[in-house]
Amino acid sequence: MAAMPEEQDASSYFVREIEKNDGSVLKMYQCSKGDVGCVVWDAAIVLSKYLETEQCCSSQTWSSKKAVELGAGTGVVGIMAASLGANVTVTDLEDLLPLLELNIRENQNLISTGSITAKVLKWGEDVTDFLPHPDYILMADCIYYEQSVQPLVETLKALSGPETCIICCYEQRTVGVNPEVERRFFELLLQDFESEKVPAERQDPEFNSPDIHILRLQRRPI
Repeated sequence: MAAMPEEQDASSYFVREIEKNDGSVLKMYQCSKGDVGCVVWDAAIVLSKYLETEQCCSSQTWSSKKAVELGAGTGVVGIMAASLGANVTVTDLEDLLPLLELNIRENQNLISTGSITAKVLKWGEDVTDFLPHPDYILMADCIYYEQSVQPLVETLKALSGPETCIICCYEQRTVGVNPEVERRFFELLLQDFESEKVPAERQDPEFNSPDIHILRLQRRPI
């Protein structure tokens, strides 16, 4: 295990390893205590492994492409994209920035032709610092909080250009307010975006689940 930062107690973290197709391993630090962004969720792993599939990843797919990850949490999706050659900005709220920066440092050896940086982005606020429009917007399990639905959609609209591809992965949950939150999110999103569902046969053969969906979205032509 990589050495922990001096100011942190090692017991504050635990590591989840995600093996890439080339045999290298992402080592993702997670917080033992904290909010939902402090752990690697299954949808993030499904999306990360999808980025490596032949259907999603060719020699030209990620090389020198600009990508922004929203609600990055631990940063696993963005770090995977950077390791495939993309120039990535991973974003989340300010209190998650130290975890994002830790995971970037601990996986820097896997990033050669790509790059990655972490920045604060609160949904619904100004996105000027993230323009021009990225080639890709990545998001995993961002649809869970009722009050964030409208700001998230506004951020997607502001960040997306006509050529931007949004790759959205989420776990479908059937308890509590989750179904209503998902319904509202897609009701708003599909007013401005076209959606294509990625079938299971185009996802990683091992890392997929009937409850976890991957969508590719683009702005509707004006």
